[in-house]
Amino acid sequence: MKIAQVAPLMESVPPQLYGGTERIVSYITEELVAQGHDVTLFASGDSTTRARLVPCTAKALRLSDVKDPVPYHLIMLDEVRRLASSFDVLHFHVDMLHYPVIRDFAWRTVTTIHGRLDLPDMHPLYSAFSEMPLVSISDNQRKPMPPVNWAGRIHHGLPQNLLRPLPSRSGDYLAFLGRISPEKRPDRAIEIAARSGRELRIAAKIDKVDRDYWRETIEPLVRRHGNVHYIGEIGDAEKADFLGNASALLFPIDWAEPFGLVMIEAMACGTPVIAWKCGSVPEVVDSGVTGFVVDSVEEAVSAVSLIGNLDRRRIREVFDQRFTAGRMARDYVAIYRGLLEGGERLPQQPVELSAAE
Repeated sequence: MKIAQVAPLMESVPPQLYGGTERIVSYITEELVAQGHDVTLFASGDSTTRARLVPCTAKALRLSDVKDPVPYHLIMLDEVRRLASSFDVLHFHVDMLHYPVIRDFAWRTVTTIHGRLDLPDMHPLYSAFSEMPLVSISDNQRKPMPPVNWAGRIHHGLPQNLLRPLPSRSGDYLAFLGRISPEKRPDRAIEIAARSGRELRIAAKIDKVDRDYWRETIEPLVRRHGNVHYIGEIGDAEKADFLGNASALLFPIDWAEPFGLVMIEAMACGTPVIAWKCGSVPEVVDSGVTGFVVDSVEEAVSAVSLIGNLDRRRIREVFDQRFTAGRMARDYVAIYRGLLEGGERLPQQPVELSAAE
């Protein structure tokens, strides 16, 4: 099958550091290539892939002095439109800008919705483009939506050998991994650590929009508690040690998280997850098996005292059963085939990809 993967341009594929969507695009792309498909990736020029790469910017926009990413995404989407007839299926990961562009061939496209859908402006958008085939990354993510054309729900997955449990653990701390922002609630993580008497290590990105929140709210808490350490943003190479040596990952979110990739990254390391009952969490965490789903700081503190009762080997087994990239890619291929079998194919003249492309 000839498949196009269309990625956001803010980060490379895979990203150098933080970047959940671009990381998932990479996992899907590489697994599809491994499964024998002919895959073309539209992404920034500093991306790394075994697929054919169509570079749409020289490098990831976050690493450049670009002020507005929209023009660059529109340029990319015009190139996708020009080459569209070369592919059996086009898989988009760029939110919404492509909807007017693909309307004539939407039946052989799918868009994975990676972000939140509970914002009021989403309802008129998806009412206007209700025919677009969409994939949610959790069942909970769908709740705020008007009637749309759901092609399926596919939970994220990781390459099976990307992260593995450590042969022996040298740490006994709680971990917070991801992004410093109000909805991720690092303040809750600090309170849980303080009340349970445990060390907390925070490995997190601070976006420009969240710098005031860091300076005014979180940094003072870090300074106030000697058991809390901020270690900065980390990449994939450091995650195995950071998560694998942790007693548990704290995921104390305060919003409708669409999926929460860090939860399955912890599970791949055999590390239990203590997470708030929000968004996708009850779909991802098997409470009492791979961690604990909680509703309050008090429940989270109690859960910290129980994490030693969980079998870290069993946590990894659940990851292998539910959250591998191989499973994720096979699920997408099933959706691609369903689109092609159910659509009305129109005669098209393929556009040849040049050697440079």
